[in-house]
Amino acid sequence: MKPGMSLIKHYLQFKDFRAEEYAYLFERTAIIKKRFKNYEKYTPLVDRTLAMIFEKASTRTRVSFEAGMYQMGGSVVNLTTTDSQLGRAEPVEDTARVISRMVDIVMIRTFEQSKLEAFAANSRVPVINGLTNEYHPCQILADVFTCIERFGSIEGKTVAWVGDGNNMAATWLQAADILGFTLHLSTPGGYGVDAAAAGVQRADCFRVFKDPLDACRNADVVTTDVWTSMGYEDESAERTRAFADWCVDREMMALASPDAVFMHCLPAHRGEEVEAEVIDGPQSVVWDEAENRLHVQKALMEYLVLGRIGTRRCPIRTR
Repeated sequence: MKPGMSLIKHYLQFKDFRAEEYAYLFERTAIIKKRFKNYEKYTPLVDRTLAMIFEKASTRTRVSFEAGMYQMGGSVVNLTTTDSQLGRAEPVEDTARVISRMVDIVMIRTFEQSKLEAFAANSRVPVINGLTNEYHPCQILADVFTCIERFGSIEGKTVAWVGDGNNMAATWLQAADILGFTLHLSTPGGYGVDAAAAGVQRADCFRVFKDPLDACRNADVVTTDVWTSMGYEDESAERTRAFADWCVDREMMALASPDAVFMHCLPAHRGEEVEAEVIDGPQSVVWDEAENRLHVQKALMEYLVLGRIGTRRCPIRTR
């Protein structure tokens, strides 16, 4: 291990940061977003390079990270399994040792969390989870910031998760545990989320409901995801049958708080996990949520590469 590697901070799952770190990140996000909206140039990452590694297809993750890095003055290298040694059985540890000598920060979108963790353990620079089968922290970062924009704070609020107990549900659990809100979980039998595996410390941060209508009752946020995530396509027909009663519809939204909002990480399948009238209706903040991926990730990269702005910085590495 190179001297100083122990100082590297990675973002591999939501529980990697403390509540006070999130408070700082959301404050920085608001500042960075305001500058973006006002067309104010802000380039703190000049001469820094982001490597993006994709083993899963991506639209929002690629565009938000790539645009964000360029907007902050940096450069981007995009790698996939088809145009690199990643798809030719090179050990992930070797890939990490090489790539991290040439760039300043790495984002990985892959299947197994264990592969991401192995890369981070051998990296000389910060590593960000762009999505794994287990967790999707950057999306929940954007979702929470969207709640803060709408409600002022997420603390004390209730978020209803309706659908698959997937990487999004597991990450929402971690967020509830850290940030002080309550998560209502409703999934079909056999598709639940393992709170213990997610490392949840507070048993009172979530409740499980068999009936999705009960989960949505008085909720401030109702959110869902596709019924069949990437890597589970062979189960699509079976899942469609199992999830038939877990489509977020107008009845569910009517049971939620009067000022409740609907969220979806996208892509969405209207008529499956959500009615068109909901995702395209007045309670939907899906497009704000999608845009906020850009802003929270800019704040995240700034923090991981430069440390806290306005405080004495401890350089992570030198070239």
